[in-house]
Amino acid sequence: MSKISRQVVRDDFNDLLAVMHYTRAAHRLGLWASERILLERWFPDPQARLLEAGCGAGRVAVALWELGYRQLHAFDFAAELLAQAESLALERDARITLFPADATALGSCAALRGQVFDGVLFMFNGLMQIPLRRNRRRALRGLAAVCRPGATFLFTTHDRNSSPTEQALWRLEARRWAEGRQDPRLREYGDRYFTEEGTGRTFMHLPDRAEILADLAATGWTHAFDTMRREVAAESRAVRDFSDDCRFWVAQRA
Repeated sequence: MSKISRQVVRDDFNDLLAVMHYTRAAHRLGLWASERILLERWFPDPQARLLEAGCGAGRVAVALWELGYRQLHAFDFAAELLAQAESLALERDARITLFPADATALGSCAALRGQVFDGVLFMFNGLMQIPLRRNRRRALRGLAAVCRPGATFLFTTHDRNSSPTEQALWRLEARRWAEGRQDPRLREYGDRYFTEEGTGRTFMHLPDRAEILADLAATGWTHAFDTMRREVAAESRAVRDFSDDCRFWVAQRA
């Protein structure tokens, strides 16, 4: 059985079920209440030059345009999702610069050459859908490289220690890894690969807080803030059905 790779993740995001799932969310959900609160807190200037990594079907980027942000760039590595983002932007008359790119190879992206941003976003756990820690760190360094000093970075992850239930589940998973009984497709402890009805297959790395703090420090970012979503806002039933609780992170370009 082959290990999870970037190509596997790309294929899963281009799958029809996944495309439909994220496109529905882009059209119907828009920003979560928690996202809007934190975006307005940490990106108060609507003229700031913002870059969204892993924009998917355009849920966040188009919503930002509708809030009045006017200097928006966004990319994704899944062609089918990016096509949906382009369609939504056209439908809403959102003049966003959309382009294909892989977050782990931003240095070779022509669309980013010479660009400098005031802030960057990587929403809905997109960073954690990159297999292997070294690749996630490569993405973090690449994003830092296109930001000015002091630029703000907002992103989300899950958290293995977010509840007693999660902690108990991961103690069992740690035992499986110690005994060599983990899912053979997985690369690192914290990885999950699962299928949900109506969504398709999803790879996700679930870190603990210490892992993210270390990754930020190693890649040119200074930690500024983090908290669980439930501490920011009470989300609607539609948002809770779409997404489990997650941890928001804010860092600044060193």
